[in-house]
Amino acid sequence: MPDLRLVIFDVDGTLVDSQAEIMAAMASAFASQSMPMLDRPTILSIVGLSLSEAFAKLCPHADDVKRAILVQAYKDAFNDLRGPDGNAELSPMFAGARDALLNLHAQPETLLAVATGKSKRGLDKMIERHGMEGLFVSQQVADFHPSKPHPAMVLAALSETGVNPKRAVMLGDTTYDMDMGRAGGVGTIGVSWGYHEPTTLNADLLIDSFDALPNAIDQLTGQTT
Repeated sequence: MPDLRLVIFDVDGTLVDSQAEIMAAMASAFASQSMPMLDRPTILSIVGLSLSEAFAKLCPHADDVKRAILVQAYKDAFNDLRGPDGNAELSPMFAGARDALLNLHAQPETLLAVATGKSKRGLDKMIERHGMEGLFVSQQVADFHPSKPHPAMVLAALSETGVNPKRAVMLGDTTYDMDMGRAGGVGTIGVSWGYHEPTTLNADLLIDSFDALPNAIDQLTGQTT
């Protein structure tokens, strides 16, 4: 059997289209402090960062106390958007994402992981809503790591799985994902359907659909048998 390989997935903008929830929660957070809402491209530019880092970029003139209030207001609004049972669906999976995950999971040599700016609670809810329990052997979230592009999440996934970095890739839609992957010593695959302009990603490989993912993984890690 060949050496194990690892595919690390970003979530927002890569597996699920969460912009409706993100924009609505941001609008609520800013409104709670009587602050003007920023435009969509500016908001989406920070997707992938931890909330504290995101608001530091969005509100550079706000003090730490104000940013902490905004972070909590965002979290509260995000939870409210999920409805009383926590299962309201505003973040559909991108076309082909589910099949790609299931097909990769079926390969005995391929392990799947997540590295996301979401909280553990947020990731757990997303996995539950989309029926993805048991797919990811390593789940790295913002609660326990520095914000992307720090490589801590990638390094933790490698450590937990024991996979050689040369047999691992990071899949994402933002420059934060690509920078994190490079810093962690793994290959990088950018997706063109996410929240950062594809030409800015500087990924090892760029794909336009999930159909192209298997070949991209093979190119960067070596083929399975």
